[in-house]
Amino acid sequence: MTSWNPISPYTPISLFWALLGPWIFLSLSVSHIPATVSRLYHSSSLSTLLSPSSFKSAWFGTFWATVGPNVRDNNWARIVALLDGRVSAGQISETRVSAPVSGAVLEVGPGVGLWAGLYAEPSLRGEDSSDDSVYGVEPSTDMHPQLRASIAKAGLDGGVYEIVPVGIESLASSGRVQKESVDAIVSILCLCSIPDPESNIRELYGYLKPGGRWYVFEHVKCLPQRGWGMWAYQAVVNLFWPHCLGGCELRRDTERSLRAAGKWKSVDLVYTEGDEWCTVCPHIFGTLTK
Repeated sequence: MTSWNPISPYTPISLFWALLGPWIFLSLSVSHIPATVSRLYHSSSLSTLLSPSSFKSAWFGTFWATVGPNVRDNNWARIVALLDGRVSAGQISETRVSAPVSGAVLEVGPGVGLWAGLYAEPSLRGEDSSDDSVYGVEPSTDMHPQLRASIAKAGLDGGVYEIVPVGIESLASSGRVQKESVDAIVSILCLCSIPDPESNIRELYGYLKPGGRWYVFEHVKCLPQRGWGMWAYQAVVNLFWPHCLGGCELRRDTERSLRAAGKWKSVDLVYTEGDEWCTVCPHIFGTLTK
């Protein structure tokens, strides 16, 4: 299992802000309700406005348009290093310590394409990149216009980045991606909200070629080993979190689900640097090789 630093550097004041942080984030999300209602009303999207599930999706889209770019920018260098093969045991190296992402890539839940530019990074587009391709599995068609714009902005249109408009559970029947056909899977802050995670993570495993790599950056459940206090506190926060953040779940043991998806040649997953015992939203970071 991953490891963490059990000795916290937090002062009482910084600890207070660490525990308050999730509630500030939730409050920021709630503050986007009026803008969402206004947008839907003026666009005559009354059916969305009157459907609780559709409204929550639209609400999250409005909120994420504000905070998503900040989340991306704060983690961009870390994710580029991960995909460039410069990460081992959570430490970023100046040189490659493993193979970079290449070939056929399956990106899970690209949303509006916040991370599309990753695949156009110079360090990831080597001389042999002409056959590289990306399949973005995104069932929410409302996000497709913005996703297409992000793909075009990154210069990945024209067949390099293909949107697959289905959920993971329908990927096989769509015929768009074949089992054991992709060289890499990339999941960035998305496995927290996919339906039936145990089944769908196993399903995704089946698309990796032998030797293929799964690149992971996901927030995860606080485990009891990190302290029963934080385990319980996260459970309280999670009573509200999914309702305000588009179905995102704080309490998923994603590392366990990934490890149990199938046989792995190697697993290199750790908690991200800075995640201490009182982190309400800890993240795992690294790769699994089939």
